[in-house]
Amino acid sequence: MNNSVTPATYIRNLSYSLLRKLSDFLDPQDRWKDVIVSIRKTSGELRYSQHHVRRFEGLVAQGKSPTVELLSDWGTSNSTVGELVEILKSHKLLAAASVLLPVEEACRCFTQVKAALTQCKTTPLQVKVVHSKSKVLMQNVAHTIFFIYWCFSSFFYNELMEITGNFDDRPISDGGNRLGEGGFGTVYKGLLNDKPVAVKKLNPMDDISLDELRVQFNQEIQTLKVLKHENLVDMVGFSCDGQHPCLVYALMANGSLLDRLACLEGSPPLSWQQRCLIAEGTASGLEYLHSNHHVHRDVKSANILLDEKLVAKISDFGLTRASAKRTSTTMMTERIVGTRAYMAPEALRGEITPRSDVFSFGVVLLEILSGLPPADENREPQFLMEVRYDIDDEDEELTFEDFLDKKMGDWELSQVQSVYSLGCNCLHDRKNRRPVIKQVLLELKGVVKSIALDLKA
Repeated sequence: MNNSVTPATYIRNLSYSLLRKLSDFLDPQDRWKDVIVSIRKTSGELRYSQHHVRRFEGLVAQGKSPTVELLSDWGTSNSTVGELVEILKSHKLLAAASVLLPVEEACRCFTQVKAALTQCKTTPLQVKVVHSKSKVLMQNVAHTIFFIYWCFSSFFYNELMEITGNFDDRPISDGGNRLGEGGFGTVYKGLLNDKPVAVKKLNPMDDISLDELRVQFNQEIQTLKVLKHENLVDMVGFSCDGQHPCLVYALMANGSLLDRLACLEGSPPLSWQQRCLIAEGTASGLEYLHSNHHVHRDVKSANILLDEKLVAKISDFGLTRASAKRTSTTMMTERIVGTRAYMAPEALRGEITPRSDVFSFGVVLLEILSGLPPADENREPQFLMEVRYDIDDEDEELTFEDFLDKKMGDWELSQVQSVYSLGCNCLHDRKNRRPVIKQVLLELKGVVKSIALDLKA
């Protein structure tokens, strides 16, 4: 956003692109309605009636954003960004508020606040901070600092260096702290308040600039502030005052599904029941994302983490996009992102749709069944998603039974066939022929129930 935006900025002067960013958070689940019922005239009366609300609702059918239209209308008065932020805060719409008060600016302010709190042992309401660079001086400074202090779990970069042994790059097995490579960065183990955490230090790469990295950093924070589910990873906090932006998560004791399927570090093979429960948990997390109008865009076994009870937690939300409720679920982008071995045909054309997540999950189901990696340069075909063609081809030697992971051992034929068929349906080239994630979840629940009944018998 434009750094000249301050609480005194008139809403009518906000750029259209900034209004669209706000709509990504307020259109889903009709959160704009929380805003409209809080807008008042100078006399104290409500500015908008139920008749107005219904009029804005009708805009959705026309493919328009209620949020953009509402703010454009409200902006014809002398309403300010400060007023809007106050309303957003009152309804705990913190991710939307952070669009107007960017995470990085909040970080800079927070760093000053936290340092002041540490030095003078006082409370946020007693601290006054002036951001010299952007010259942001709120009329109610104490209230603003209170907002920053409570809304963001921020750490100093040197704090994270300390708990990770100065980002010790030696593997855990060699006495270091490096857990592995995550999306766009390296992940380290740390101990925070006697609890193990995973610290992801984001690093610029050949095809990703520092600016793009920060966009993904902000996107991850905003997404996980809005969305909470037992099958989504738990974010503890972040740091952006140092050389590298960092994200801090609760540590997942069993690492990624990719590593567990490969039995890395001598871990025992996952049983058929465990694999199905992990698949069900992942589908449940995706169903929650899609029902809240978010597309993950990088579903893969490396981004499915497992806690101490092997509960699946979807991670890495830097590429996640939100869409408006009841509008077209397909968006377009010029920048193609994701992991090639999991990407649907339409994703390679720049389409963003929930059905692309379903396609990627289909590859994960094949991994669960076979124990094979999604791509292997020494394998023919190289991509796991294409192996199904060899299984279906009678002229090929590969059979369905040969395809199954010999390490799981306790599978039942009708059950593995059901999951295989489901995976193949998810991998249909035509997106509209794939099941929606709710259907996928129902089928997996049926398989899990069948396994439970077999165990009882």
